[in-house]
Amino acid sequence: MKIAVVGTGYVGLVTGTCFAETGNDVTCIDINEEKVKQLKNGSIPIYEPGLDLLFERNTKQGRLEFTTSLEEGIKGAKVIFLALPTPPGEDGSADLKYILAVANDLGKIIKDYVVVVNKSTVPVGTAEKVQKAITANTQVAFDVVSNPEFLREGVAVQDFLKPERVVIGSKSERAQKVMQELYEPFVRQGNPIIFMDEPSAELTKYAANSFLATKISFMNEIANLCEKVGADVDMVRKGMGTDSRIGKQFLYAGIGYGGSCFPKDVQALHFTSKEYEYNFSILNAVMDVNANQRKLFYDKILAAYNGNLSGKTIALWGLAFKPNTDDIREAPALYLIDKLLAAGAKVRAYDPEAMENVKRIYGDKIFFASEEYETLKDADFLVVVTEWNVFRSPDFDKIKSLLKEQVIFDGRNVFSVETMEEHGFKYESIGRAKV
Repeated sequence: MKIAVVGTGYVGLVTGTCFAETGNDVTCIDINEEKVKQLKNGSIPIYEPGLDLLFERNTKQGRLEFTTSLEEGIKGAKVIFLALPTPPGEDGSADLKYILAVANDLGKIIKDYVVVVNKSTVPVGTAEKVQKAITANTQVAFDVVSNPEFLREGVAVQDFLKPERVVIGSKSERAQKVMQELYEPFVRQGNPIIFMDEPSAELTKYAANSFLATKISFMNEIANLCEKVGADVDMVRKGMGTDSRIGKQFLYAGIGYGGSCFPKDVQALHFTSKEYEYNFSILNAVMDVNANQRKLFYDKILAAYNGNLSGKTIALWGLAFKPNTDDIREAPALYLIDKLLAAGAKVRAYDPEAMENVKRIYGDKIFFASEEYETLKDADFLVVVTEWNVFRSPDFDKIKSLLKEQVIFDGRNVFSVETMEEHGFKYESIGRAKV
């Protein structure tokens, strides 16, 4: 099938590459000339495990191409995916200007029946707006489908190739048939393609991410209570997670969620509820807890030094909002860096993938190390912010020899309390005993 993907960001590039992997001819379209040139030259602007191999194979075999021309890119396409940014406004609303601008242009250039698919995360009512924008400029038959993505950064390729479910929002039998054919190769093991109306599909994405964010925030509240009553959040998590009604995932305490999806989607669902004059009180609490969690962690560091970090040098392990990605959007590390610098501290940081993105923000305000142990040189103490695997089994004797003080603040509970006690560290984590 001939497919066009408008937008070569995270979602668009993974979508286009994975559809090409199943034999489709895919053209990805982006107005950024430098980015398209980079992609044509075989360079991927994002870090996502496994994507580089599929990208190289499909570009070499001619199934994956790139252009800056919308008209050229959609020529002959049976399906056009819109994978465009929907940045949040200050009030939490999703900005649809990019999607509606492309929809307006599509109405002027489509020649034959086509299925236009909203792949971006969009609020309820967007499919209808796209439908109206295209209709205003054409008499050609087309359908608009809502097909939300459920890609987890770090395992997005696996999520796309073997989805737990595919959600298709469309009342058109013709469009449903096209989408069924397109996704059939990805669900051969029996996972469902779920057809529903467009508003339900649009709401499903927000509901799923907001529920997962709620689990994280609830567990962080439990962790904070554990510290008050002398309980261990890891033991509580195991006791909860073995209940099949609850499940084991998203029950890990930490310094809050970040990234491109959870913060934006929670805010957008909250905005939608306000639009319809519904008080979504749980979401209010989720946002408050998440904002407070990183503050509580910083306050823990500050309290350990009697409210004075001026002149301290702090080693930071991890900058990305989660491991296996270079994404720093809404990353807790950025909050900590801002607070530490404002307090007069110096920061030495290392992350396996996200340092270039952080350098664009801070420049030479912080020191970027070439590997994790280099951050420890001349540092007073260590702060763990992202749970990369490379940090899980370090040389603790080496850490002790390099740090001025044997102090670790662990924002992701990477290390066990017993191990820290055994090695003689002063250790503080989330929802567990101090050492």
